Amino acid sequence: MNNISVGIVQMVSGTNVAENIQSMQRLVRQAAAAGAEWVVLPEYWPIMGQDDTDKVKVAEAFGDGPLQTALKSLAAELGIVLFGGTIPLQSTDKAKVLNTMMVYGHSGELLGFYHKMHLFGFVGANESYAEADTILRGMDVPQLKVDDVSVAQGICYDLRFPEFFRAQLPFDVLVLPAAFTYTTGKAHWHTLLTARAIENQCYLLASAQGGTHQNGRRTFGHSMIINPWGEVLACLPEGEGVITAELNNDFLQSVRSKLPALQHRIL
Repeated sequence: MNNISVGIVQMVSGTNVAENIQSMQRLVRQAAAAGAEWVVLPEYWPIMGQDDTDKVKVAEAFGDGPLQTALKSLAAELGIVLFGGTIPLQSTDKAKVLNTMMVYGHSGELLGFYHKMHLFGFVGANESYAEADTILRGMDVPQLKVDDVSVAQGICYDLRFPEFFRAQLPFDVLVLPAAFTYTTGKAHWHTLLTARAIENQCYLLASAQGGTHQNGRRTFGHSMIINPWGEVLACLPEGEGVITAELNNDFLQSVRSKLPALQHRIL
Protein backbone atom coordinates (compact mmCIF):
# COMPACT_ATOMS: atom_id res chain seq x y z
CA MET A 1 0.00 0.00 0.00
CA ASN A 2 1.32 3.44 -0.93
CA ASN A 3 0.66 6.34 1.41
CA ILE A 4 -2.82 7.73 0.71
CA SER A 5 -4.43 11.01 1.75
CA VAL A 6 -8.04 10.43 2.77
CA GLY A 7 -10.98 12.68 3.55
CA ILE A 8 -14.08 11.82 5.56
CA VAL A 9 -17.30 13.77 5.04
CA GLN A 10 -19.78 14.17 7.88
CA MET A 11 -23.29 15.38 7.09
CA VAL A 12 -26.59 16.20 8.78
CA SER A 13 -28.80 15.20 5.87
CA GLY A 14 -32.34 16.48 5.61
CA THR A 15 -35.51 15.47 3.79
CA ASN A 16 -34.75 17.26 0.49
CA VAL A 17 -32.67 15.14 -1.91
CA ALA A 18 -31.58 18.05 -4.14
CA GLU A 19 -30.30 20.03 -1.15
CA ASN A 20 -28.45 16.98 0.16
CA ILE A 21 -26.77 16.49 -3.23
CA GLN A 22 -25.58 20.10 -3.14
CA SER A 23 -24.21 19.68 0.39
CA MET A 24 -22.47 16.45 -0.58
CA GLN A 25 -20.82 18.06 -3.61
CA ARG A 26 -19.63 21.05 -1.60
CA LEU A 27 -18.11 18.90 1.14
CA VAL A 28 -16.45 16.44 -1.24
CA ARG A 29 -14.87 19.36 -3.11
CA GLN A 30 -13.67 20.70 0.23
CA ALA A 31 -12.02 17.36 1.01
CA ALA A 32 -10.39 17.19 -2.43
CA ALA A 33 -9.12 20.77 -2.07
CA ALA A 34 -7.47 19.67 1.18
CA GLY A 35 -5.56 17.01 -0.77
CA ALA A 36 -7.73 13.94 -0.24
CA GLU A 37 -7.23 11.22 -2.85
CA TRP A 38 -9.97 9.03 -1.34
CA VAL A 39 -13.18 10.53 0.06
CA VAL A 40 -15.83 8.70 2.11
CA LEU A 41 -19.48 9.76 2.45
CA PRO A 42 -21.87 8.77 5.27
CA GLU A 43 -24.80 6.38 5.21
CA TYR A 44 -28.14 7.83 4.04
CA TRP A 45 -26.49 11.01 2.75
CA PRO A 46 -29.15 11.55 0.01
CA ILE A 47 -32.13 11.51 2.38
CA MET A 48 -33.07 11.27 6.02
CA GLY A 49 -36.78 11.17 5.36
CA GLN A 50 -39.69 12.31 7.46
CA ASP A 51 -40.80 8.69 7.22
CA ASP A 52 -38.67 5.57 6.66
CA THR A 53 -40.59 4.85 3.46
CA ASP A 54 -39.40 8.13 1.89
CA LYS A 55 -36.19 6.48 0.71
CA VAL A 56 -38.23 3.90 -1.20
CA LYS A 57 -39.79 6.70 -3.24
CA VAL A 58 -36.40 7.98 -4.45
CA ALA A 59 -34.74 4.58 -5.00
CA GLU A 60 -32.83 4.25 -8.27
CA ALA A 61 -32.28 1.36 -10.64
CA PHE A 62 -28.74 -0.01 -10.45
CA GLY A 63 -26.51 1.98 -12.80
CA ASP A 64 -28.96 4.78 -13.51
CA GLY A 65 -30.28 7.84 -11.69
CA PRO A 66 -29.33 11.30 -10.41
CA LEU A 67 -27.65 10.04 -7.23
CA GLN A 68 -25.33 7.67 -9.08
CA THR A 69 -24.68 10.29 -11.76
CA ALA A 70 -23.76 12.87 -9.12
CA LEU A 71 -21.29 10.50 -7.48
CA LYS A 72 -19.52 9.26 -10.58
CA SER A 73 -19.39 12.73 -12.15
CA LEU A 74 -17.84 14.20 -9.01
CA ALA A 75 -15.23 11.44 -8.77
CA ALA A 76 -14.24 12.04 -12.39
CA GLU A 77 -14.24 15.84 -12.04
CA LEU A 78 -11.96 15.77 -9.00
CA GLY A 79 -9.90 12.70 -9.95
CA ILE A 80 -10.59 11.01 -6.62
CA VAL A 81 -11.83 7.67 -5.39
CA LEU A 82 -15.29 8.29 -3.95
CA PHE A 83 -16.82 5.84 -1.49
CA GLY A 84 -20.43 6.87 -1.97
CA GLY A 85 -21.79 6.34 1.53
CA THR A 86 -25.10 4.66 0.85
CA ILE A 87 -27.84 5.36 -1.65
CA PRO A 88 -31.23 3.61 -1.98
CA LEU A 89 -31.41 1.22 -4.93
CA GLN A 90 -34.49 -0.57 -6.20
CA SER A 91 -34.81 -4.19 -5.06
CA THR A 92 -36.93 -7.20 -5.98
CA ASP A 93 -39.39 -6.06 -3.28
CA LYS A 94 -41.16 -2.86 -4.36
CA ALA A 95 -41.70 -1.89 -0.71
CA LYS A 96 -38.00 -2.14 0.15
CA VAL A 97 -34.67 -0.78 -1.08
CA LEU A 98 -31.14 -2.05 -1.12
CA ASN A 99 -28.98 0.21 1.07
CA THR A 100 -25.90 0.30 -1.12
CA MET A 101 -22.37 1.71 -1.06
CA MET A 102 -21.16 2.48 -4.58
CA VAL A 103 -17.42 3.06 -5.07
CA TYR A 104 -16.21 5.16 -8.01
CA GLY A 105 -12.65 5.48 -9.29
CA HIS A 106 -10.53 8.43 -10.39
CA SER A 107 -12.17 8.52 -13.83
CA GLY A 108 -15.69 7.97 -12.53
CA GLU A 109 -15.67 4.24 -13.25
CA LEU A 110 -17.60 1.93 -10.91
CA LEU A 111 -15.05 -0.05 -8.87
CA GLY A 112 -17.50 -1.99 -6.75
CA PHE A 113 -20.66 -1.96 -4.69
CA TYR A 114 -21.92 -3.50 -1.47
CA HIS A 115 -25.52 -3.99 -0.31
CA LYS A 116 -25.82 -3.68 3.49
CA MET A 117 -26.22 -7.12 5.07
CA HIS A 118 -26.94 -6.53 8.78
CA LEU A 119 -30.12 -4.53 9.33
CA PHE A 120 -30.44 -2.39 12.45
CA GLY A 121 -33.20 -2.92 14.96
CA PHE A 122 -33.51 -1.10 18.28
CA VAL A 123 -36.23 -0.30 20.79
CA GLY A 124 -35.49 2.32 23.44
CA ALA A 125 -37.47 4.47 25.84
CA ASN A 126 -38.46 7.07 23.24
CA GLU A 127 -37.17 5.65 19.95
CA SER A 128 -37.39 2.53 17.85
CA TYR A 129 -35.89 1.46 14.53
CA ALA A 130 -36.51 -1.50 12.23
CA GLU A 131 -34.51 -1.23 9.01
CA ALA A 132 -35.85 -4.58 7.83
CA ASP A 133 -39.24 -2.92 7.28
CA THR A 134 -37.92 -0.85 4.37
CA ILE A 135 -34.55 -2.45 3.44
CA LEU A 136 -33.84 -5.78 1.77
CA ARG A 137 -30.59 -7.12 3.14
CA GLY A 138 -27.68 -7.90 0.88
CA MET A 139 -26.50 -11.45 0.44
CA ASP A 140 -22.86 -11.12 -0.63
CA VAL A 141 -19.77 -10.47 1.50
CA PRO A 142 -17.87 -7.73 -0.35
CA GLN A 143 -14.38 -7.97 -1.82
CA LEU A 144 -12.76 -4.80 -3.13
CA LYS A 145 -9.41 -3.55 -4.35
CA VAL A 146 -8.80 0.17 -4.86
CA ASP A 147 -5.51 1.55 -6.20
CA ASP A 148 -4.02 -1.91 -5.53
CA VAL A 149 -5.12 -1.68 -1.88
CA SER A 150 -7.39 -4.36 -0.40
CA VAL A 151 -10.36 -2.64 1.22
CA ALA A 152 -12.98 -4.11 3.56
CA GLN A 153 -16.45 -2.61 3.53
CA GLY A 154 -19.21 -2.34 6.09
CA ILE A 155 -22.22 -0.12 6.68
CA CYS A 156 -23.25 1.13 10.13
CA TYR A 157 -24.78 -1.87 12.00
CA ASP A 158 -22.28 -4.21 10.30
CA LEU A 159 -19.75 -2.75 12.75
CA ARG A 160 -21.14 -4.94 15.54
CA PHE A 161 -20.28 -8.20 13.75
CA PRO A 162 -16.50 -8.79 13.80
CA GLU A 163 -16.78 -12.09 11.93
CA PHE A 164 -18.16 -10.18 8.94
CA PHE A 165 -14.89 -8.30 8.55
CA ARG A 166 -12.75 -11.38 9.24
CA ALA A 167 -14.52 -12.95 6.25
CA GLN A 168 -13.05 -10.14 4.12
CA LEU A 169 -9.40 -10.63 5.17
CA PRO A 170 -6.78 -9.82 4.04
CA PHE A 171 -7.26 -6.06 3.84
CA ASP A 172 -5.37 -2.92 4.83
CA VAL A 173 -8.22 -0.41 5.06
CA LEU A 174 -11.77 -0.74 6.40
CA VAL A 175 -14.37 1.75 5.15
CA LEU A 176 -17.56 2.23 7.15
CA PRO A 177 -20.27 4.79 6.35
CA ALA A 178 -22.82 5.07 9.15
CA ALA A 179 -25.77 6.88 10.69
CA PHE A 180 -25.47 5.66 14.29
CA THR A 181 -28.21 6.88 16.59
CA TYR A 182 -27.10 9.21 19.37
CA THR A 183 -28.10 6.65 22.01
CA THR A 184 -26.16 3.70 20.62
CA GLY A 185 -23.32 5.86 19.34
CA LYS A 186 -22.64 7.45 22.70
CA ALA A 187 -22.50 4.00 24.28
CA HIS A 188 -20.58 1.95 21.70
CA TRP A 189 -19.36 3.80 18.57
CA HIS A 190 -15.80 4.64 19.60
CA THR A 191 -15.24 1.30 21.33
CA LEU A 192 -16.44 -0.73 18.35
CA LEU A 193 -14.46 1.29 15.80
CA THR A 194 -11.27 1.04 17.81
CA ALA A 195 -11.71 -2.69 18.33
CA ARG A 196 -12.20 -3.34 14.60
CA ALA A 197 -9.07 -1.33 13.77
CA ILE A 198 -6.94 -3.06 16.42
CA GLU A 199 -8.06 -6.62 15.80
CA ASN A 200 -7.67 -6.36 12.03
CA GLN A 201 -4.52 -4.18 12.25
CA CYS A 202 -5.93 -1.85 9.61
CA TYR A 203 -6.74 1.78 8.98
CA LEU A 204 -10.43 2.47 9.63
CA LEU A 205 -12.34 5.23 7.83
CA ALA A 206 -15.70 5.91 9.47
CA SER A 207 -18.00 8.55 7.97
CA ALA A 208 -21.09 9.40 9.98
CA GLN A 209 -24.23 11.46 10.10
CA GLY A 210 -23.81 13.86 13.00
CA GLY A 211 -26.55 16.05 14.40
CA THR A 212 -30.27 16.63 14.78
CA HIS A 213 -32.09 16.10 11.49
CA GLN A 214 -35.24 17.70 10.10
CA ASN A 215 -37.19 14.54 10.93
CA GLY A 216 -36.25 14.86 14.61
CA ARG A 217 -33.80 11.98 14.63
CA ARG A 218 -30.43 12.64 16.29
CA THR A 219 -27.31 10.90 15.03
CA PHE A 220 -24.06 10.61 16.95
CA GLY A 221 -21.49 11.87 14.46
CA HIS A 222 -17.86 11.45 15.57
CA SER A 223 -16.58 10.54 12.12
CA MET A 224 -13.10 9.13 12.64
CA ILE A 225 -9.89 8.02 11.01
CA ILE A 226 -8.17 5.40 13.16
CA ASN A 227 -4.76 3.79 12.64
CA PRO A 228 -3.87 0.08 13.04
CA TRP A 229 -2.70 0.66 16.63
CA GLY A 230 -6.12 2.03 17.57
CA GLU A 231 -5.09 5.68 17.69
CA VAL A 232 -7.59 8.29 16.47
CA LEU A 233 -5.89 10.43 13.83
CA ALA A 234 -8.88 12.72 13.27
CA CYS A 235 -12.41 13.10 14.62
CA LEU A 236 -15.35 15.42 13.98
CA PRO A 237 -17.74 15.23 16.95
CA GLU A 238 -20.86 16.86 15.49
CA GLY A 239 -22.14 18.91 12.58
CA GLU A 240 -21.25 18.77 8.91
CA GLY A 241 -17.64 19.03 7.87
CA VAL A 242 -14.53 17.24 6.67
CA ILE A 243 -11.59 15.54 8.38
CA THR A 244 -8.40 14.36 6.68
CA ALA A 245 -5.36 12.22 7.43
CA GLU A 246 -2.69 10.20 5.68
CA LEU A 247 -2.65 6.41 5.63
CA ASN A 248 0.99 5.48 6.14
CA ASN A 249 2.10 2.11 4.80
CA ASP A 250 5.32 2.02 6.85
CA PHE A 251 3.31 2.41 10.05
CA LEU A 252 0.86 -0.28 8.97
CA GLN A 253 3.65 -2.75 8.26
CA SER A 254 5.44 -1.85 11.50
CA VAL A 255 2.38 -2.68 13.60
CA ARG A 256 1.91 -6.01 11.83
CA SER A 257 5.60 -6.87 12.11
CA LYS A 258 5.95 -6.06 15.82
CA LEU A 259 2.70 -7.78 16.78
CA PRO A 260 1.87 -10.38 14.09
CA ALA A 261 -1.55 -11.17 15.52
CA LEU A 262 -3.12 -11.82 12.12
CA GLN A 263 -0.53 -14.56 11.52
CA HIS A 264 -1.32 -16.08 14.94
CA ARG A 265 -5.01 -16.67 14.13
CA ILE A 266 -6.13 -20.26 14.62
CA LEU A 267 -9.84 -20.15 13.75
